[in-house]
Amino acid sequence: MSHDSAAAPEAAVRKLSGRRRKEIVAVLLFSGGPIFESSIPLSVFGIDRQDAGVPRYRLLVCAGEEGPLRTTGGLELTAPNGLEAISRAGTVVVPAWRSITSPPPEEALDALRRAHEEGARIVGLCTGAFVLAAAGLLDGRPATTHWMYAPTLAKRYPSVHVDPRELFVDDGDVLTSAGTAAGIDLCLHIVRTDHGNEAAGALARRLVVPPRRSGGQERYLDRSLPEEIGADPLAEVVAWALEHLHEQFDVETLAARAYMSRRTFDRRFRSLTGSAPLQWLITQRVLQAQRLLETSDYSVDEVAGRCGFRSPVALRGHFRRQLGSSPAAYRAAYRARRPQGEKQSDPDGSPPPPPPVLQQEAPVPFQTRRTAAAHPVGAAASSLSVAEPGRGGAELYVAGRHSLPGQRSAP
Repeated sequence: MSHDSAAAPEAAVRKLSGRRRKEIVAVLLFSGGPIFESSIPLSVFGIDRQDAGVPRYRLLVCAGEEGPLRTTGGLELTAPNGLEAISRAGTVVVPAWRSITSPPPEEALDALRRAHEEGARIVGLCTGAFVLAAAGLLDGRPATTHWMYAPTLAKRYPSVHVDPRELFVDDGDVLTSAGTAAGIDLCLHIVRTDHGNEAAGALARRLVVPPRRSGGQERYLDRSLPEEIGADPLAEVVAWALEHLHEQFDVETLAARAYMSRRTFDRRFRSLTGSAPLQWLITQRVLQAQRLLETSDYSVDEVAGRCGFRSPVALRGHFRRQLGSSPAAYRAAYRARRPQGEKQSDPDGSPPPPPPVLQQEAPVPFQTRRTAAAHPVGAAASSLSVAEPGRGGAELYVAGRHSLPGQRSAP
């Protein structure tokens, strides 16, 4: 699911300075940034779609450093504005940063700090979260980024409450999203916040994307260890846990193997992986169950035992909370969507990606939280039906269609 702070405390949102306009969106580009992430806010906020019922924004594309700006494939971009244009924007978007190991330009960080102090909404898409963190705008706040970079963000900026499970995190005046396509989810959320469900739905239809996706990043995580863990003493404990998921053990067992107290182990583990050890362990067991459901004929009870769950009931509960579906329904939908005769796995041994789950169009209530630690894994998620096999083409996004398989019409 996504962390949506529609009810964020008023203290978290500053009054917008008189020289800034709410409808102006500044997009801050840097050399070396990926073109897909960079193009998302340009497409959402820079195209006039008033004929489709989408309110118009005024877009300012700003260079965060001297150009020309080189992007994916060796393309060169020339931004029409410099950092000075940010002073007019009510929303500033940083769609990406070229390297999670190098510091952003100090001039750009100063511009972001001033914008935030003057009440502008600051948005970081994917690795753009590293720019916001470098500016100090994420200190003490919940945030997310691409799951692969979440451990690095958590380690480099320990005061940031990194939650690698979320597609996006809205903390009032500072917002962050997960990787690549999750930037679309966050931009749609901004339109929904500014202009309501109808406007966001109209924009989603134009973009041919779901107006609100279910679940978070859990289904995309893999079992590889983050690069920065490799030289840490905890790496051996993490590797052992991944090799013994079929056994029943708890966090106390891992702490003992690391020769640490539970409190010390929790603190060290979170600093390395961006996640609490219990959250991480449950997620890894669910991921293993997901793979077995895709690639084997084991019953759900057998899958539970082979993934270290104490009972099938425990597996079903955690599976539904993380993936929005029961294990049996997930397997049925996965197999129904796989072409007949297709092998269970790709030649390299990796299973095909899981089938998408349609998201409800109706507004979904979310609870605000100030820190990721206050929201343990297993938070209640909406119960969603699995889409009918063979359906799910472009007609799902046509306005006026009311009876979609696995989807409830908006009231």
